[in-house]
Amino acid sequence: MRVVDLGLISFAEALALQEAAVQDVLDGGEERLFVLEHTPVVTFGRHGGEAFLRFSPDELRAQGIDCAKATRGGSVTCHFPGQAVLYPVTRLSGRPGGLKSFFDALEQTAITALAELGIEAGRSPGRPGVWVGPRKIASVGVGVRRWVSYHGLALNVGPDLSLFSMITACGLPGVQMTSAALELERLGKPAAQADMQTMKDALVRAFLDGARGRDNEQ
Repeated sequence: MRVVDLGLISFAEALALQEAAVQDVLDGGEERLFVLEHTPVVTFGRHGGEAFLRFSPDELRAQGIDCAKATRGGSVTCHFPGQAVLYPVTRLSGRPGGLKSFFDALEQTAITALAELGIEAGRSPGRPGVWVGPRKIASVGVGVRRWVSYHGLALNVGPDLSLFSMITACGLPGVQMTSAALELERLGKPAAQADMQTMKDALVRAFLDGARGRDNEQ
């Protein structure tokens, strides 16, 4: 799998790169793992989420925040600088456990990466994503085309989560969002330990190690 760091990129540009990569993988090409940050954007899943906006799309755009319909599962979420995003474009056909297993693997990627910083994260029954106690730190939303994945995982890294105030995050009223930097502060550790490159490297390492482990089990 080829790892491609796209840096800071708009949602539309990243989606176009994913769609081209999906077609290439369908044609027999190399799988990709895109790692990136997005410019500010609110996205909606295949089944909607617009009802969870607290401001109109025009009001958001006036503040420099894009709105986009995404071909992933899940409800409304947002992306912004300071959030690490992984988009694996990988074959799911023949994978033990299918799509559910892949979704779980993305959650585990975030859990493993956060553990490297001493942050104990996990799952919350009935609520997708990754949580630190009652606080949500990462979201997962997957798209699939002919059993090739795209979209993926978004992990909050920096302390500025103000964009979440524009929405009811993930369509879950009352949910409290958090980040690696904020959780380190709660642990009495320097928030600067959660720098973006450290978290990108940890996420890529966790994802690839998990993929190798599954390959060895087959």
